[in-house]
Amino acid sequence: MKIRAVIFDIYTTILEVGPPPANADALWQNLFQELLGPPPAVGRTEFFIRTSRVVARLHAEARSRGIPWPEIQWPSVVREVIPGLACLPPDKLDDFLLRQMQIGRTLRLADGAAECLRQLNDNGILLGIASNSQAYTLRELNAALQAVGLNLSLFDRDLRFWSFEHGFSKPDPHVFRILTARLEARGISPSETLMVGDRLDNDIEPAKVHGWQTWQLQPAAKGDWTGLRDWLLHPEPGSELKRLSSPL
Repeated sequence: MKIRAVIFDIYTTILEVGPPPANADALWQNLFQELLGPPPAVGRTEFFIRTSRVVARLHAEARSRGIPWPEIQWPSVVREVIPGLACLPPDKLDDFLLRQMQIGRTLRLADGAAECLRQLNDNGILLGIASNSQAYTLRELNAALQAVGLNLSLFDRDLRFWSFEHGFSKPDPHVFRILTARLEARGISPSETLMVGDRLDNDIEPAKVHGWQTWQLQPAAKGDWTGLRDWLLHPEPGSELKRLSSPL
């Protein structure tokens, strides 16, 4: 069966996640002084502890309402921990949230991702996204793509699932049901759809339940971006059956 649509995870799939920058503490100080004036009332470690508590509380409240895999709104969490952010206009708040995340970890486009995405798009394969994400994710992904001459328009707008827009996240089956319905409206069946991600629990297993084909991205094995591109564009005889029965 020919693959007509590929849905991608973002973090640790398209974007590799690395450690914080070496000058993270200085960047934290500068962020507050530049956007708020006074030095930060909490350090980076304490900020992480407090936001984790807020997220845990909000998740518990959502689960009590019947949402097994809830998603939060990160701006609300951060404003609760740092009330002074309420004085910032929306554009400045967005900048604060993006830079705050960039202080906490580094990102880079995965090796081989750009060429694979470009060639799949050139060959008429529909590209989509299923990401546990926040609004800053769109800016992070677009910036990484623009650095190699690409942008978010690679991904069909109707085939992008951002968890922060829905209040629930992978592996909730509704994520895959929503995308399946949108694909079927275009005449694309589940067996013609491929999920690409790094996690069995969040990406591969729930996609297979919905009848999708799957590719677990494992750079150390043959599950890297080059292998994915070759399998989709230059499949060997029998490779489809092998992939369906024993995905990497």
